[in-house]
Amino acid sequence: MATKHKQIDVPDKTAEEIDAAEAQIVELSKRIEFYLTEYSVEMLAKKMRENEFVVPSYQRAYTWEDDRKSRFIESLIIGLPVPFLFFWEMPDGKLEIVDGSQRLRAIEEFVLGDFRLGELDGLTALSQFKFSDLSDARRRKINNRSIRGIVLNEHADEQARFDMFDRINTGSKIANKAEVRRGALAGAFMDLIIELSQNDDFSKLAPVSRKEANEREREELIARFFAYGDGLEGYKDRPSEFIFNYVKAMNERFNADATLAATYRESFSKTMAFVASVFPYGFRRNLKGIATPRTRFEAIAIGSKLALEAIPALSAKDVPDVNAWLTSKEFSQVIGSDGANARSRLLHRMNFVKVRLLGQ
Repeated sequence: MATKHKQIDVPDKTAEEIDAAEAQIVELSKRIEFYLTEYSVEMLAKKMRENEFVVPSYQRAYTWEDDRKSRFIESLIIGLPVPFLFFWEMPDGKLEIVDGSQRLRAIEEFVLGDFRLGELDGLTALSQFKFSDLSDARRRKINNRSIRGIVLNEHADEQARFDMFDRINTGSKIANKAEVRRGALAGAFMDLIIELSQNDDFSKLAPVSRKEANEREREELIARFFAYGDGLEGYKDRPSEFIFNYVKAMNERFNADATLAATYRESFSKTMAFVASVFPYGFRRNLKGIATPRTRFEAIAIGSKLALEAIPALSAKDVPDVNAWLTSKEFSQVIGSDGANARSRLLHRMNFVKVRLLGQ
C-alpha cells in the first residue's frame, strides 16, 4: 500500500520573496559563462601528451584499473555515448580538467602509449590488442571520433568554478569538496589545513577509511572545525559555500598577518589534546570504531573549543564524566543526520557538548 505524504500548508509567496528569488537567480547566473567545444580522439590524446590539458592538484591520482580503462576504450570504439568533458579556461589559454581526467588519460595511454586492452565482454576478438595492432583504417576511425566538452571561461569567478565542480561531483564523485577547495583556494590558510590533516595524533583521534583519506576527509573535518568554530555569521544552511568563502577570506587574512598561522595551529592542537584526555574514544563511537562521523566530530571538536575559550585552564580533572551523556539517546538525537546542516542544528550540537563539559 502506497504511503500517503501529509501535505504541508505553505503560504503564498509575497512579492518581496519573489523579487528576492529572482535577484538571486540573476546574480548567480552572471557568474556562469561557458562555451561548448568538440575534440576528436586524436586531438584529445595529443593535447594530453603536450600538457595542453592540465590535471589540477585536487584531482585524484590516475586511479582507473586496467579493466575499467579497457571497458571505456571498448565503449569508445563501438560508438557508445561518452559523457561530456568539463574544463575551466585558464588565463594562459590552457584548459584545466574539471571532470574527465580519468577518461582523457586512458585515451592518451591507448592512442599514444602502449596500453593493451584486457579481456573484453563485447569485442572479445580485440582482447589483448594495442592501438598499434589495429588496422590503419580502424585507427583512423577511432581517431576521428569526437567527444564534446563544456568550458567555463576565464571570466568565471572562483565561486562559479567551485559550484560547477560541486554539481558535477554530486553524481560522478570524480572529486569532492575538500579536493576542489585545495586546488581552487591555494594559500597560507589552506596550507595549514593540509599540514594539520597529516598529523599522526589527529589521525588516531579521527580515523577514516583509506578511501576517505584519499578523498581528503580529514581536511574537510579541519576546515569545518575552523569555519564553524569562528562563528556562523553569514551561514545559510549551505556548508560548502560557507566553508569555501571562509577559507578564501582566511587565506587573505593569513597573507596580511603572518602570526595567525601560529595562533590557529595552537588553538587546534590545544583542542585536540583536550579531546584526547577527556573523550575515551576520541571522535569514534566506540573502542573499535574505524570512522569519524562529521556531526559527531563537529559536536565534540567545536564544543571542546568553545569550552576552552570560556575557561582556558579547563582540563580533564575539571570535566564531569562524559560517558554519562556521550552514549545517551539525547546525544544521538543531537548529532542525527536529519537536517544536520541547518544552522540551528549546528549550534545545538556544538553548544550541547560545550555546556556539558563546563558542567552547566
